[in-house]
Amino acid sequence: MGSCIICGAPADGAICDSHEQDVRFEFTGSNPNQLTPGRYYKGTVDGFAEFGVFINIGDRVTGLLHKSELDQRLESLDWKEGDEVFVQVTGVRDNGNVDLGWSIRQSDREFRGQLIDDPEKGAILPEEADEGESDDGDDQQATTTDGAGTVDPQTKRDAQQAEESAEEESDDKSEAETTGAAAEESATEAEVESESDSEPSRVQIETLSDRVGETIRIEGEIVGARQTSGPTVFEVRDETATVDCAAFVEAGVRAYPEVETGDLVRLDGEVELRNNELQVETEDLQKLEGDEYETVQTRLEDALRAEARPDDVDLLADHESVAAVHGRIRDAAEEIRRAVMESRPVIVRHNATADGYVAGAAIERAVLPLVRDEHAKSDAEYHFFDRRPLEGGDYDMADATKDVTTMLDNKERHDEKLPLFVVVSAGSTEESRDGFELLDIYDAPRVVVDAGYPDEGVTDLADVAVNPYLEGEEADDVTAGLLGTNLAAHVNDDVREDVSHLPAVSYWDEAPEDYTDLASDAGYDEAHTTALREAVALEAYYQSYEDKRELITDLLFEHEKRDLAEHVSEQFSKKLQNELDTVEPNLSVRGADGVSFTVLDTEAFTHRFDFPPTGLLLDEIHRRELGAEGASDGDHVTLGVGEDEIHIRSDGRVNARDIADAASEEVSDAGISAKGTRDGAIEFLSGEREATLDAVVLAISDQL
Repeated sequence: MGSCIICGAPADGAICDSHEQDVRFEFTGSNPNQLTPGRYYKGTVDGFAEFGVFINIGDRVTGLLHKSELDQRLESLDWKEGDEVFVQVTGVRDNGNVDLGWSIRQSDREFRGQLIDDPEKGAILPEEADEGESDDGDDQQATTTDGAGTVDPQTKRDAQQAEESAEEESDDKSEAETTGAAAEESATEAEVESESDSEPSRVQIETLSDRVGETIRIEGEIVGARQTSGPTVFEVRDETATVDCAAFVEAGVRAYPEVETGDLVRLDGEVELRNNELQVETEDLQKLEGDEYETVQTRLEDALRAEARPDDVDLLADHESVAAVHGRIRDAAEEIRRAVMESRPVIVRHNATADGYVAGAAIERAVLPLVRDEHAKSDAEYHFFDRRPLEGGDYDMADATKDVTTMLDNKERHDEKLPLFVVVSAGSTEESRDGFELLDIYDAPRVVVDAGYPDEGVTDLADVAVNPYLEGEEADDVTAGLLGTNLAAHVNDDVREDVSHLPAVSYWDEAPEDYTDLASDAGYDEAHTTALREAVALEAYYQSYEDKRELITDLLFEHEKRDLAEHVSEQFSKKLQNELDTVEPNLSVRGADGVSFTVLDTEAFTHRFDFPPTGLLLDEIHRRELGAEGASDGDHVTLGVGEDEIHIRSDGRVNARDIADAASEEVSDAGISAKGTRDGAIEFLSGEREATLDAVVLAISDQL
């Protein structure tokens, strides 16, 4: 029985079951059946095929990493034959074929330890595998350093023994020589003692490249800690940069266990260059408290705020409703930039609509270059940024529970900071309150970017909320895509030209001229922006459960791939028109008090589990009905009536909350409630469907 190199718990080998996926293994066996599914292994690329990549695991075992397991297209993978890579063994088939899975960690330093998977000994430390390899001690090569350059304890003992032997030989020297040597030694010891008494000077991390070989002191925040099979590696950030600091007690044992991510520390050590990367060999590490803590915290906070605060750059165009939230946009940009600098993951959660995707993709376009600049790891952009669609259009309890579960798992397993959540084209209504309150319990930072009419107090649960309605603006002419694109330009002004065409893409009709001009200047005419909008809307439907970054990037930003957008747009038009042809003969029209209603029974006359989704279909019907109305007087409302809910389309003039309250007075036993605010939905008990529809029609007529 051994102990886990990460948590110290009793384990059958060097790692416990709960941390087995936090380390990488080197396989020394010769048979596929000796592999352990679920573990991550170091391998080398053996070859490519149309269906994936062959990876050598050890000397005699080869597995297949199927292209479906990749987080990018196979042709965009930058691996070459012979490259060292890391993969997960997901299974070994009866015929000996090995199935492999993708690993976002593609270097030793990204794992919390390195172990040997030995068929006979199990999971062991590398030094245990070397024991007994040679019976002749004279032939063995003494290990002088561990993986981080720390002197091995055995080497120290050998050096001490050699020194003792030399001292014994000195006894044969003359008394005068001995006395002289003793005097010289005494002087040397005094000099060394004097030197050791002087503390090293504090320096900034950005200057360490000029201090290789020097003993220095740095003060900063622990932003990451990982346990290797040798030292513990702390990632320390000061006001200028970040550096890895290796601390060694003994192989696989956590150094300074009292120090955790988020602590402020003073660290003394020697600057070294290992594998062309700077690293500090830790000699002393102290957690700061009291006045020292306050001093360092203030220094870091001031520097971080100054660097994270974006310049007062211009908005993309002169737009009154957007200008009203210019300060909020800068605040949101500061939160995002700060998260990147603090090594805090940024998670964008956006509505699974064309508008939501445009806003989320714009923010993604701005953040990824900052992540790449901040972190040298090849997979940093996947580790420190994620964009996930919200299928229901709200950040509800189900979404928050998934996020919190993942967040806490990453914190426990990888000592990762809590992420910044950026909720886009959602997050302003009561449906998101429970989700935000759950994030708030864990102090996870939150930003909301939305153009929808808000419920009172919900956006107060966010650290920053960008919504023109919060400034008293009637923002019917603002989209979330427009707000997200302006936010992207403030997060990273270098992408301003890349995203300038996106506001025009986010409008289904009547895009302001300033934004169509921007798109035209960028080479996107009206026909192409329409194609982009329709293509993204179609892909948003099919990616509503799990987003894949590359396809949306190709659609929105790869101008030379216009054929892709045109092709997907054709599919959009065909599917939408087929559905319209189905529903139009089944539309009913009714009126009350000068208000005309187009009513669609979505339960009976739509393909509810295929494209287009109900919301998009009703939007298109409503636009067409308004166009057919021409210059006729009166208000027009479109209703989609399902089994237990009614969707409202009225160009934002009808507030579902008010309608639900009024309808409840008419049909008190129908369990009527509202979902969303303006142009929201009315939910009810299916047994009271007809009575509820009549009550809703009456309530809307009274409101308008």
